[in-house]
Amino acid sequence: MNFILKATLPVALSLGLLGGTSAAMAQSKKELVAKVVQLQQSAIENMARELAERPAMAMLQQADGVLNTRVPQEKRAAVAKEIQADVKRYADDAVPMLRDRAVKLGPTTIGALLEEKLTEAELKEVIAMLESPTVRKYQALAGEMEKVLAEKLVAETRTAMEAKISTLEQNVVKRLNAAAPSGGASAPAPAKPAKK
Repeated sequence: MNFILKATLPVALSLGLLGGTSAAMAQSKKELVAKVVQLQQSAIENMARELAERPAMAMLQQADGVLNTRVPQEKRAAVAKEIQADVKRYADDAVPMLRDRAVKLGPTTIGALLEEKLTEAELKEVIAMLESPTVRKYQALAGEMEKVLAEKLVAETRTAMEAKISTLEQNVVKRLNAAAPSGGASAPAPAKPAKK
């Protein structure tokens, strides 16, 4: 996923309407970096949402297989609805936590990378989204920026997220086991999501 590139067009359009006056203002390098990070906030939030939702989506896929093979047809819709409610509760809790933390980490991860790799003049060009070699250089950093933010975000939220994922997994298994015919083998626990 190249989250920096996703936000380029809307930012370029909005900055184009401003006529470049913001880039002409005297600003320090730190202010310029802060502005670039702020312009990328929605992309940062989307990356955090995807990180939070990934394990839940994997569990939903696994649960669907179990529902279709082990749960009587007359119970499937009700159990699926309960599992979807569990996933919604998980997402309602996990997504804001990761999103808020990612936004807070943006300046110290992406911002630090931009401050190190780009000059003030280059930052002004990025903000203005001109067609230039500088924009290509900035876009080339997108993968590295996403990587440093994601690594820090995962490291800082791993314990809390593992607890949330474990609770969701237990709820899904409990619902599948409760819906399985009596005397049958219990539903297998969904596989743990791969750790980064």
